[in-house]
Amino acid sequence: MKVDGVFSGGGVKALAFIGALEELESQGYSFHRVAGTSAGAILASLTAAGYSATEIKERLKSLSFEELVDVPITDRLFPFMKWLLLYFRMGLYKGNQLEFLLEEWLEEKGVRTFADIPQGSLKVICSDLTLGRIVVLPDDLKKVYGIEPATFSVAKAVRMSSGLPYFFIPVKIHGKRGKSVIVDGGVLSNFPLWIWEKKEGCRTRPIIGMKLSDEPDKLPEQKIQNAIQMFHALFKTMQQAHDARYISRSMSKDIIFIPVNTIETTDFDMSEEEKEALMNLGHEHAREFLKRWSR
Repeated sequence: MKVDGVFSGGGVKALAFIGALEELESQGYSFHRVAGTSAGAILASLTAAGYSATEIKERLKSLSFEELVDVPITDRLFPFMKWLLLYFRMGLYKGNQLEFLLEEWLEEKGVRTFADIPQGSLKVICSDLTLGRIVVLPDDLKKVYGIEPATFSVAKAVRMSSGLPYFFIPVKIHGKRGKSVIVDGGVLSNFPLWIWEKKEGCRTRPIIGMKLSDEPDKLPEQKIQNAIQMFHALFKTMQQAHDARYISRSMSKDIIFIPVNTIETTDFDMSEEEKEALMNLGHEHAREFLKRWSR
């Protein structure tokens, strides 16, 4: 059965999506169109390129996530410099290795630019801090930045969407109104379920969303006792508020909620056992979802 899919952000926790995808595929579901934010955009791009969940899982077995955190050479020579240079670079790590890896994997499926995938089959969500708006790629490339989508790298788009603020150095692109600073799409929409909804609320086909959290009415309260906790809560609220307002109880029935409470977004040094546990968690929640899902 063909469905449209939406994947939330969540950093390394998105490994749970692979288990959920495997479960869906084993029960005869496949994605006609996919959309995602941040880590969800990575899974969406690979799915749009033709990778199966099992193929993605095999690729990740030989991958060290720590390799994706490419440290600038100045920081390797002088570790204390990264905090001094954070002010100017606006991020601790480059993120280029993530883009290079995606380029390599996508090219193996014949995908380099948005011209290499069926039109409208992939939507990548980013946040343009300069213009203060949500950006949907490839849709907004032409009208906002004057860039032809057919020439724009899919790997670059996903790298832009995955630019966790202050962790990865943001991508800058030149548009019609000058240079724009692009960061993680999760800043403005961490779960773009709205992307496949038509204005009148109709759908072309069933939609299945995957979100790395509890259901909206079961989200735990945040503890705020100091300035650091307040900043963390502020960022988390920014991520959740837009999407939580959009997700009604009726829409919740179309979402596989996968609460991951033991792993943090940037835990790149996870053990193999932790990775396997995340994927098994995805399997479990997808299986339970399909038992009760009414299309």
